[in-house]
Amino acid sequence: MLVRAITAPGLRRWCRGRRGAAAACFPLGRALLGVRGAEAGAFLQGLLTNDVTRLLAEGDAPRALYAHALNAQGRCLYDVILYRLHRSTAEEPHILLECDSSVLDSIQKHLKLYKIRRKVTITPCPDFSLWAVLPGDASSLPKCADQALLLTPDPRTEVMGWRLIAKKGANLSEIIPGSQVGDIQDYHRHRYKQGKAKPCCALWDLPPGVALPLESNLAFMNGISFTKGCYIGQELTARTHHMGVIRKRLLPVSFPEPLPAAGLPEGAEILTAAGKRAGTFRAGGGELGIALLRLAHLGEPLCIPLGAHRVRLRAATPQWWPQAAAQ
Repeated sequence: MLVRAITAPGLRRWCRGRRGAAAACFPLGRALLGVRGAEAGAFLQGLLTNDVTRLLAEGDAPRALYAHALNAQGRCLYDVILYRLHRSTAEEPHILLECDSSVLDSIQKHLKLYKIRRKVTITPCPDFSLWAVLPGDASSLPKCADQALLLTPDPRTEVMGWRLIAKKGANLSEIIPGSQVGDIQDYHRHRYKQGKAKPCCALWDLPPGVALPLESNLAFMNGISFTKGCYIGQELTARTHHMGVIRKRLLPVSFPEPLPAAGLPEGAEILTAAGKRAGTFRAGGGELGIALLRLAHLGEPLCIPLGAHRVRLRAATPQWWPQAAAQ
């Protein structure tokens, strides 16, 4: 099966820092849903923040899109990655929807609630496995691989590498010669450095029904269209965008000192040195994590109170963000 391989300039620059290292493949343990049928595109278009019609366009259409499904109040229910499996517009639309395994049943119910009489089938795909690939050298990624269903750049941002979908049990060393299976915790550390929430919809990274898409940097991650038609939750999202005022954002944080043995409670309140509320700790691993923080306190000393003890932390804007993002 032909695998589209698109090397982005930013990814090439990032790969230079890992030149000589083998490509690392990380098993994501995600679930995949097949959404197939003549009305698959129109069906998903009304439920998701991104412009799904791009997956169905002729010519050089993308192979993957990132998006959120929102509730009527404009808050995130699920964040998903869509993959196009059909090769041309002459074929029946066939889209794979990636979601966290823990929300598989929930998202199926959500989709079927709005399916009504549309000509669409929604089925789990347990025979496929999903991998994140951080290449040591992007030029070493294959242009074709018989065992790969799809190999494509991560649609959110270049620094997150590639996404690989293969049949379960496929030999990764045959798909990507010289590759190694990496420790998933190393991948989580990498995404925390970039300020990435865990796709898709981890409980504390993006609390369902609580997180707002623009505060979660959806626009920076190519996950929203402000020119498409209506979708559930659009009103608040569009109004926030056009007002141009986003006071809080999901940011990477680091801890200069060792953390308590019990770790930090997810959802813990973050304070400034003066005791003002600055935000909420979402999730982390080791000395890295992500937090929802008020941008006004970005350059200030911050801490998480734990009884009589205070855990110090620092926040920073990722290098891949637009330069004016923190202003």
